[in-house]
Amino acid sequence: MRRLLEGSRAIAETVARCRPVVVPAYPITPQTHIVEALGVLIKDGTLPGSRFLPVDSEFAALSAAIGASVTGARTYTATASQGLLYMAEVLYNAAGLELPIVMTVANRAIGAPINIWNDHSDSMSQRDCGWLQLYAPSNQAAVDLHVLAFALAEELSLPAMVCVDGFVLTHAFEPLEVPDQAAVDDFLPAYRPRQLLDPDQPVTIGAMVGPDAFTEVRYLAHYQQLQAVEVFPRLAERFAQRFGRRPELLTRYGPSDPDTVVLTLGSSTGTVRSAVESDDPAGRRVGVLSLTMFRPFPAAALRAALAGVRRVIVLERAFSPGAGGIVAADVRQALAGTATEVSTVVAGLGGRAITAETVTRVLAADAAGTLPEFSFADLDQPVIDRELARLRELDGSEPEAPPEAGSTDAPVLAGR
Repeated sequence: MRRLLEGSRAIAETVARCRPVVVPAYPITPQTHIVEALGVLIKDGTLPGSRFLPVDSEFAALSAAIGASVTGARTYTATASQGLLYMAEVLYNAAGLELPIVMTVANRAIGAPINIWNDHSDSMSQRDCGWLQLYAPSNQAAVDLHVLAFALAEELSLPAMVCVDGFVLTHAFEPLEVPDQAAVDDFLPAYRPRQLLDPDQPVTIGAMVGPDAFTEVRYLAHYQQLQAVEVFPRLAERFAQRFGRRPELLTRYGPSDPDTVVLTLGSSTGTVRSAVESDDPAGRRVGVLSLTMFRPFPAAALRAALAGVRRVIVLERAFSPGAGGIVAADVRQALAGTATEVSTVVAGLGGRAITAETVTRVLAADAAGTLPEFSFADLDQPVIDRELARLRELDGSEPEAPPEAGSTDAPVLAGR
């Protein structure tokens, strides 16, 4: 039954249905409502046998999660932004120890300057730490992905992040269906850890590995993570049979034979879908591809979904300064050897709205052949020009002409 719920509350109730035994937590905007609600559910007896563990930092939260997980407890935590960065050392440890911890990342920009609003720079910065990464395009998807994440993490014995756009989803109220306890119990089996610290059978976990074996350890970690691409669809099919909704590695919307596809992650998917559903002024067939699984990267599935597509525009809420698009780099690698052209458009940084007008302008530039390989949507060009002029005045240099379209010296900035 659907109820009007805040996204964070729906996530908290769903996580509670998954019966975590230990919830170590430290508050940080915009994920605080999730762990607050879980704390109340544990305190009022809704989660008997569970322990809410308040700690003094995000580093401590994930360290406690590791300690709980290696004793055989199903473990959950949540964080955002600088909190995720504070966990960085421990993120690698959790992955290297193959512990199936599930964590919500309420995506938020990384400072400086301080910004509490949404983009994907936090989770993207940790894309190589060995955690599975799933991105929710909606709050209902966020609910479903948390149940699936516990099953996926525990089958593979790997930690998993469910990335949910901060404020845009976490603080939005909408009709949502939280699965009931019996259904979750039927779908998610009792946790059976692959490794367990037991005083009666002592072992060492996380011992030092030298040059003679470290490459093999890392290879096996890579191999194990890739299994998620195969396991996810099988679990999603079971999920669909039990709940009537099917999460996908990636979801394609629009015409079956599009000329151009806009690739999205997270909540921008709905906006882009609305924008492209109207008639394209250039008469092109425009589709949308929403990527749920980012790590491991579902290269074969993406290549199949984009077969025959002439243009892909990757809409990213993060980028790599000095390099360019993050997701687009993986897309280009997956499409190597095909005729598909790829452009990156950075949009929605620090909570700036991605509107239907944003998408329309991007598609119009693409239709006109003026959309470069890498650009920023809705950039306030006069502000940039004034600041660059000020910097030139300070260092006494001569004004330089702006880079030409297609120049490799600097990204062309698509302004308003």
